[in-house]
Amino acid sequence: MRIAIIGSGMAGLSCAARLSQAGLAPSVFDKGRGLGGRMATRRADAGRQFDHGAQVITGEDAAFRRLLDDAKTRGFVREWDIGDGTVKAVGTPGMTAFAKYLAQGLDLHQQTEITSVTLTDVGWDLTADQPVGTYDRVICTAPAPQTSTLAGHALTQPLDHVSYAPSLTLMVALNRPLDAPITQSNPTDALAWIAHDSAKPGRAAQNCWVVQASSDWSVSHLELGKDEIATLMLDLFLGHHGLDATDVAYATAHRWRYALVTNPLRQSFVTSPDGTLYAGGDWCLGPRIEHAWQSGTAIAEDILRSA
Repeated sequence: MRIAIIGSGMAGLSCAARLSQAGLAPSVFDKGRGLGGRMATRRADAGRQFDHGAQVITGEDAAFRRLLDDAKTRGFVREWDIGDGTVKAVGTPGMTAFAKYLAQGLDLHQQTEITSVTLTDVGWDLTADQPVGTYDRVICTAPAPQTSTLAGHALTQPLDHVSYAPSLTLMVALNRPLDAPITQSNPTDALAWIAHDSAKPGRAAQNCWVVQASSDWSVSHLELGKDEIATLMLDLFLGHHGLDATDVAYATAHRWRYALVTNPLRQSFVTSPDGTLYAGGDWCLGPRIEHAWQSGTAIAEDILRSA
């Protein structure tokens, strides 16, 4: 059985890993350079790095917790005291490490954007900048709006009611120490999260900070250019801590248009009427990394039952 998975975030990787474990050989395609989707780590000059997407990994599902424990044993995940005595799991040496843990041994095709998914008499034809191949099963794990555009015509139900809150993120490195908590949750109306990223385990001591704007502020400023976003968020960060521009060694911004699912589908996945095209992701169940894993794993189990 030829299987293609669109998206190398948590849902796509968890689906591929489970299918591979069962002896199948799925191919994973993603338009980006890096794995993990929002489990992202940005690297910059002078050894700086920033987890500019998902900040921590939490787990309630017993099977997902076992996965996390194995990743910890193998050195891909460590525990981080976020400053109030609460311990959270994080990828190490960056959040991307958890994605790399899942991706071991998989057939990955990064920087390959699938632009069409077409049903033929012999299967699903995938096209990027050129034909990619024909597959018996296709799993799309892109955000719901992108999935709807790419494959919604073939699914059993529309995805229009799935909604997201965007998140604008500032990555800033300081050239002097900052006397502030390791993490700050909702420190101002405009800022939802501030974290001393370099304080996470396995990171270099580069005094790097990640700042995420509130949903309302992100919506209001979503369409600005990234340089404008960086300037505005830097002013908020500096003002909150009594700093000025001379304290900044590096700053840049990132726009997460589909950051947090606010109204999920409330089922693990959707399919085409014939059960050969699947769609899933965190948008099916909720905003956490664990939700994406549950969706991808559920798709894999459904394929294995029908194989």
